[in-house]
Amino acid sequence: MQWALAILTVVAYLTLSIGSASFEQILPTLVVGLIYSALAVFGFRVVQGRSAWWAGGYVCAQLALGFVVFWLSDAAVGAILLLVVLVSQAVLLLPLPAAVVVAAVIPLAHVGMQWPHVLREGLGTLAVTTFTVIVTELLVRERKARADLAEAHERLRGYAAQAEQLATIQERNRLARDIHDGVGHHLTVVQMLLEAARAVIRTADPERLDSMLAKAQAQSGQALAEVRRSVAALREHRPALTEALATLAAEATVAGVPTELEVLGTPRAIRADVDESLFRAAQEGLTNVRKHADATTTAVVLDYRDEHHVRLEVRDDGRGLPEQAGAGFGLTGLRERMANLGGRMSLDPAGATGLTLTVEVPG
Repeated sequence: MQWALAILTVVAYLTLSIGSASFEQILPTLVVGLIYSALAVFGFRVVQGRSAWWAGGYVCAQLALGFVVFWLSDAAVGAILLLVVLVSQAVLLLPLPAAVVVAAVIPLAHVGMQWPHVLREGLGTLAVTTFTVIVTELLVRERKARADLAEAHERLRGYAAQAEQLATIQERNRLARDIHDGVGHHLTVVQMLLEAARAVIRTADPERLDSMLAKAQAQSGQALAEVRRSVAALREHRPALTEALATLAAEATVAGVPTELEVLGTPRAIRADVDESLFRAAQEGLTNVRKHADATTTAVVLDYRDEHHVRLEVRDDGRGLPEQAGAGFGLTGLRERMANLGGRMSLDPAGATGLTLTVEVPG
């Protein structure tokens, strides 16, 4: 816009001499017009961005010079164009009401002419200055809108980067939970089977020893499958929840803790993420029972009786609630899983001895 105003100023200056009657009239017109044009091109750049006092002083000085040029040139078209440039600059430098005042004052340059000419020319100049104010203000707003849009675009890029970082952190946490809940479970079973195998190795019972080692091998294979699944960030195909929990209960029984599965209500289809989280909750609960509870029996209860929620409990008759219960990574990850689904998790004593892990999620 500054270049457009500069070009318009030069064009207006070159037309100042049109209509001048003599050299004596042309010379002062061109001199004052040159001062005005130089200020319009270079002075405007100096004033722009400074305080309102600088802007107001510039506009008042240019207004006075413009009136002088207008009278010296006998109301030449070039003088009107120079004043129109000033109107645009006033919109760029001053608040809009002040620029409107400048636009309203400029037609007063026609005062002194014959009244019919004053009305005709004054109203015409007022129409031009009003149009100039409107167009310049629209251009200013459009430029501001572009700047705001660019700023908003930069903010969106920043938000996108933050969202990507957050998604990365969430994915890392999910993988960490899957590795702990999946691989940790299978390796715990392998460890217990190997301990049992070491205990019977001296009994010269090859069949029993071979059975334990075969089960440990199977568990290590499942652990490897869990690793591959987590690294690939893909969910493995899992059978129905009740079937998967029955397999978990059988594995726990083989590992030395008799475990029963009880299903209350009618099983129903639930979301895959809810299904996965309930399975992981049972897996974590049974792993903790084998590692810490020293229990003789365990029960897994899957309750569908609430039509809006699914409840799962892992009960044992072991040592009860230990100190700093729930501080481990597994239970922390389990709490995160439940919170992400809008559910809850609790760890409570079960009578005189034992412990009950309870999770409840919408489903």
